[in-house]
Amino acid sequence: MQILSLIWGVLSIIAMLIAFLPFLGWLNWLVIPFAVIGLVISIIATATARGPRGLAIAGIALCSIAILLGAIRLSLGGGIF
Repeated sequence: MQILSLIWGVLSIIAMLIAFLPFLGWLNWLVIPFAVIGLVISIIATATARGPRGLAIAGIALCSIAILLGAIRLSLGGGIF
């Protein structure tokens, strides 16, 4: 589950970086919910881990960054009023 959360976080960051390109800001409307789902998976992976939790914490950090930067990009582009 921790590996899944890390992969989900990496995919969120890659999609968020693509959404920073001009004329692709609308992609943030898809990236933010995707990253929120990844954040939930990462939190569950952290709560249920019995050993080291490093991969799940990395997933939490990546998904949080994707959500934050995606929301900032939407607000700067006029996507969120």
